[in-house]
Amino acid sequence: MTDITRLRGELIARILGSTGTAPKVLRQNAFDNSGLDEPARTLVDKIARRSDGVTDDDIAAARSTGLSEDQIFEIVVCAAVGQADRQYTGALDALARVTGADRR
Repeated sequence: MTDITRLRGELIARILGSTGTAPKVLRQNAFDNSGLDEPARTLVDKIARRSDGVTDDDIAAARSTGLSEDQIFEIVVCAAVGQADRQYTGALDALARVTGADRR
């Protein structure tokens, strides 16, 4: 296993598996960008697809549902890492198709 593979796994395990202020299911859903209710759905989707479009209003809307600043931060991190993981995995898959090599 390459060092990057191990580190990637450790990062994902830490943000999804450790104790946090946001519930684990909410962190997992943010990571997956699925199964979220509004306004978290809009916030997470913006982070995943067009992060430059995230506004103070998006954060305020998430806060208005009772989420704390710490919980919102955890959701944002999970959403960003989840999108990065999807892109990384997609790149590995494409490379494997082109080279015929094992993707890991």
